Amino acid sequence: MSIPLEQLVKEWLRLDINPTTRDDIQKLWDQQNTDELEKRMRPRIQFGTAGLRGKMEAGWARMNDLIITQASQGLCAYVLKNVPDAATRGVVVGHDHRHNSERWARLTANAFISNNVKVYLHRGFVHTPLVPFSMKRLNAACGVMITASHNPKADNGYKVYWENAVQIIGPHDIGIEEAILQNLEPKTCDTSDIRALPLCMDCTEAMKESYFTSIQSLVNIRDSLPSVQFVNTSMHGVSDPFVAEAFRRAGLALYIPVEKQKLPDPDFPTVKFPNPEEKGRWKQSAWKVLTTSRILLGALDLAIAAAIESGVDYVLAQDPDADRFSAAEKGVDGQWLTFTGDQLGSLFASHVLEMYKASGKPLSKMAMIASTVSSKMIEAMARVEGFKFVDCLTGFKFIGNTALDLAKEGYEVLFGYEEAIGFMFGSEIRDKDGVAATLIFAGLVTKLRQRGLTVKGYLEELYQRYGYFETKNGYFVCTDPVMVDHIFFGLRHFSEPTSDSIVHYPTSIAGLTVNAVIDLTVGHGYDSTNPPTYRPRLPLSSGHMVQFRAQSTDDQDMSIVLTIRTSGTEPKIKYYLEGTARACQKVSGVLSLVVKDLRELWMKASEYNLHSP
Repeated sequence: MSIPLEQLVKEWLRLDINPTTRDDIQKLWDQQNTDELEKRMRPRIQFGTAGLRGKMEAGWARMNDLIITQASQGLCAYVLKNVPDAATRGVVVGHDHRHNSERWARLTANAFISNNVKVYLHRGFVHTPLVPFSMKRLNAACGVMITASHNPKADNGYKVYWENAVQIIGPHDIGIEEAILQNLEPKTCDTSDIRALPLCMDCTEAMKESYFTSIQSLVNIRDSLPSVQFVNTSMHGVSDPFVAEAFRRAGLALYIPVEKQKLPDPDFPTVKFPNPEEKGRWKQSAWKVLTTSRILLGALDLAIAAAIESGVDYVLAQDPDADRFSAAEKGVDGQWLTFTGDQLGSLFASHVLEMYKASGKPLSKMAMIASTVSSKMIEAMARVEGFKFVDCLTGFKFIGNTALDLAKEGYEVLFGYEEAIGFMFGSEIRDKDGVAATLIFAGLVTKLRQRGLTVKGYLEELYQRYGYFETKNGYFVCTDPVMVDHIFFGLRHFSEPTSDSIVHYPTSIAGLTVNAVIDLTVGHGYDSTNPPTYRPRLPLSSGHMVQFRAQSTDDQDMSIVLTIRTSGTEPKIKYYLEGTARACQKVSGVLSLVVKDLRELWMKASEYNLHSP
């Protein structure tokens, strides 16, 4: 039974002690603005495997002081109940530069200290990877990072790491949500002097020192190598001092920062979306206009403009909380190539592989991980080189936990990634790290320069060795959940079953024969590659997710992998398409035909009025 709006409002006014957000709800109630109140007051923002993330406003459905306090009280209760010696092991809390981040970090710390739990509260802005790094070094029971990563400026978030220093997975998300609902009455206190409390520890500088020492082991740069200049953008985020220190210690030439994006700014004045994946619209002839324009630009536009002005061939970029990384390279024709997450993943995998080979250790004991929607190029590398490759569901909560499982089996898991420009290196942080990725990419460029190679040229070498891989990802917008279910029902009942099969999935696309189907949807789990049970090896997803592998009957060299899934945060049906062959000329045309058939025959976009870019 739905709770009356008036009751939700009265409860908010009873509990909220922040005068600003309390007055916001009071004014809306006085004005009887029920439409806005309905948006603000329900449904209550839920705690999931990504913690909390949403718009900063008053109301149960938003991010605010009261929600942070209740979440922290519930998390504290759950941790004390489920983690041995949690109070003495303590928790790590960090924050970025977004509006409210510092205050919410203090509120979080207070909730734990009020329950006699030690808190390591990082001082100042830190990048997200420092929280799990600190947790592992301090053997902490839990970690919280206040950040919304690359979300728009109106958002903020509450990211939680479990005692294994990996983002939480089920059933902890459900358990924490239940604990929050059992601890809704806030304990009031003044957090202004929280650092003076005996249980509040500051080990920020020690952890930074250990972190920089740790990531230096991931690169092998010699003084004799030629100096290469870079332009770097921190996207108005926190990364600049971290990247600068990493470069200094590695002996790399200090990069040229994009001045307008160098300092932390929670309003992100030069970009609409502070996401390095966001497409730009720069033109080489218009770089002067871009550098003086007041319009919001694509994420890398200013950086590329600065590189053109400075005569620099490489652009580096981190997202605002510095856990993701992107890069671009100027070609011989003067055009700029922004590398995809899959291309960067392949480059990093090759770097890690070469370093491991140099160590003399057996390749059979090394492992790498990628999300199932990422490129299969590392899988091809593993077949050729002899190391172990494992794929997993999308998200570093799965990549990190898969790495821990493989480590228990005796493997050294030195790299993992997902196509959304997230990269994990080494064993110290089982999460993505944009600063480490920046350092490793810069080191790779420096070594390639000694060989007279560009990054694109090196990629071509990898393609010749392991096969050519090309991706073509996209999405369809569908705002009707019933229609989404109907579309996936159609995929699962697309064809008549044969005498030796009980499935109805499509059997061909664009002239290619489907030779494997993996359905990871709860209630529909199926894996044609795993007889006789046909149960999927990977965990099931709460949203729709089906992967198809297909091959040309005329040319066995040409094959594709197509994954179709729903988004957990947007009204989209996403697809991830990759084709591979020995020669690149074969792939592009086939991918275009696959997208055409996917759109019209599988998704029936015209019939269902689905929109896509």
